[in-house]
Amino acid sequence: MPENNSILEKLDGLVSRYEEVATLITDPAVIADQERYVKLTREYKELGDIMDARKRYVACLNSIAEAKDILANESDPEMKEMAREELSANEALQPKIEDEIKMALVPKDPEDAKNVQMEIRAGTGGDEAALFAGDLFQMYKKFCDSKGWSLAITSVSEGAVGGFKEIDFAVSGDNVYGTLKYESGVHRVQRVPATETQGRMHTSAATVAVLPEADRFEVNINEGDIKWDTFRSSGAGGQNVNKVESGVRLRYPWKNPNTGETEEILIECTETRDQPKNKERALSRLRTFIYDREHQKYIDDIANRRKTLVSTGDRSAKIRTYNFPQGRVTDHRIGYTTHDLQGFLGGDIQALIDALTVAENAERMKDNEL
Repeated sequence: MPENNSILEKLDGLVSRYEEVATLITDPAVIADQERYVKLTREYKELGDIMDARKRYVACLNSIAEAKDILANESDPEMKEMAREELSANEALQPKIEDEIKMALVPKDPEDAKNVQMEIRAGTGGDEAALFAGDLFQMYKKFCDSKGWSLAITSVSEGAVGGFKEIDFAVSGDNVYGTLKYESGVHRVQRVPATETQGRMHTSAATVAVLPEADRFEVNINEGDIKWDTFRSSGAGGQNVNKVESGVRLRYPWKNPNTGETEEILIECTETRDQPKNKERALSRLRTFIYDREHQKYIDDIANRRKTLVSTGDRSAKIRTYNFPQGRVTDHRIGYTTHDLQGFLGGDIQALIDALTVAENAERMKDNEL
């Protein structure tokens, strides 16, 4: 079994690293270095899963060898029958564990575990595009509810007849970016608008961007350079709104590390009546904005290195079409089609995300040539 041994060899090389990381995360000097500690605990968990698979793999190989030994050397028919069952069960199990191990050895995207900031913008198509942006937002909201994630809207610009010209929101929970990153791109809708008297079909579009939320220590912001001012939030909310300056606005001079030029970033936050909360959210959006701009180069590098059909990082690529007359949704990256359009818009998008994940993982395994 030379191939299996090569898998075992790969795993044996990780045993000492696992033990090393286990020691490091108890070291007070490492614990004090927040950034390093977070990275190491994540690695410890990933290696722990691989060690667990290794244990099951070794047990499976041993059971196969034992059963073969009994079949070759034992005369008792009952023993042989048991050995036969044991052998067929473990021979069926072996490739499954091998696949699991190969998948676990593909380097994970360190961004996957992060929370996200999402933006949906109505594209071409006027009122109809804004209504569609509203449909997409409801789809993500229901999906996030089904995952037990929390969703907080950070800014909204409503469409004239409903929906949104633009809506920004934050999603937090478990492995959010790893799940939602496939949604970045242009979503196209084909339907007869409610406003259309002739019954002609229109095509309009909305753009979705999914940005991994920046951790505090990943972006250096000089808080002394931030200019803050407050203003009264307008909009629904009765008496309180006009008396209290709960809206916050920040201006920050950001130096682009790629061009060396400085530009001013302006961020407003009005969604809560609590000014400190709005300040905290505005800061979080500033961090994410800078992180996204500074990481665009990093994302481009990855995309060039790994031209995967799934997450190219190109936000202008048409990724999906929602066709109402035919009741179908098609994802163009992997040619996936479902005819349950209503269920899909009702937040039932996990099956497609799974298919995209499998497609990307297959490519990454090829790149890794395990």
